[in-house]
Amino acid sequence: MGWVAIFTGTETEIGRTVHIEAWDPVTGSALVVDPQRGALRAVSDYPDFSHLERADQVAGVVPGGGWRAYWEDEGPDGTPLTEQVLAWLITAKGRATAITVDAIGYVDTADSADRFLAPGEDPPERAYEDGA
Repeated sequence: MGWVAIFTGTETEIGRTVHIEAWDPVTGSALVVDPQRGALRAVSDYPDFSHLERADQVAGVVPGGGWRAYWEDEGPDGTPLTEQVLAWLITAKGRATAITVDAIGYVDTADSADRFLAPGEDPPERAYEDGA
């Protein structure tokens, strides 16, 4: 488990989330890397610092194991779409996130999938409304 600092942004810097790298042993302040100074800097030194949040960090990766992500209507012309699960990211809190790869090699999360298909499981039959 880790922490991230949330910054709202300024006129010259966009809002951002930055991982906490260390804690100041004297003040207890959260420290982040300041790339322009090349040093650690207390988050409270930044004028746009908002707050800290717990980070759900990746603790492990498991192969996709033949699972597939399924979307009911995300394919061409609203047709079903199925993508291979490349891997499962396992977070420190025990959450599993599917990482998929499409036909052209684009890798993304499958957080919006309608369901996951186990190895060998066929996609559900789609009910079409054709007036018959």
